[in-house]
Amino acid sequence: MRIPRLYTPADLRPGETTELDAPTSRRLLRVLRLRDGAPLVLFNGDGKDYPALLHVRGRDQARAEVQECRGNHSESPLHISLLQGVSRGERMDYTLQKAVELGVKAVYPLFCERSVVRLDSKRADKRLHHWQGVVISACEQSGRSRIPELHPLRSLDAALQDLPQGQRLLPQPGSPEGLAAMPTSAELVLLVGPEGGLSEAEVERARATQFRCIHLGPRILRTETAGVATLAALQALWGDLR
Repeated sequence: MRIPRLYTPADLRPGETTELDAPTSRRLLRVLRLRDGAPLVLFNGDGKDYPALLHVRGRDQARAEVQECRGNHSESPLHISLLQGVSRGERMDYTLQKAVELGVKAVYPLFCERSVVRLDSKRADKRLHHWQGVVISACEQSGRSRIPELHPLRSLDAALQDLPQGQRLLPQPGSPEGLAAMPTSAELVLLVGPEGGLSEAEVERARATQFRCIHLGPRILRTETAGVATLAALQALWGDLR
């Protein structure tokens, strides 16, 4: 049986016991049906794994006794920031989940001219909270012990004024260059548009901030495919899929 991995924001130390919140306790006791003394692996985002033992206190109450601290070597040697045009519902969840699995370090969700999704501040906060849960769940599943940074929603133009460091790549159908023509880099910024793609004006504004347009083959990919395919290709070319 696979040992469950769980994120907790708690300060973890070998020999100490940490309380698990009610949703986590219910998941362990009711869904996974774990019993007292079952092994767990906890992580809190510091890059380490903390093997632990489950202690059942009640129907929906559990603690975890940390046994040791172990190094975790699942992080990619590439530092990739994904600027992703917001897409609808499960498409955005899929993009975030797979980006985390493929080692992305930071995600910047963006509103673009052709974005189908429009959110007021209250709904935007709610979606960010949901997306943070998707990111954490993907870390639990994939074995990562560092949580990729999820930035607040902003417009593309605002993001272009405050870009992270790195070689800047923009997948665009029909571009003459592919990834193989790009210089090797460990710092990368990837920009992917929403369902309708970026407008011509947005592409030009991105190019003015040193984004280089690349093709992803002869086929047009959906927004939820383009970022994932590019991340996989980058890891295969320069990262830990070589």
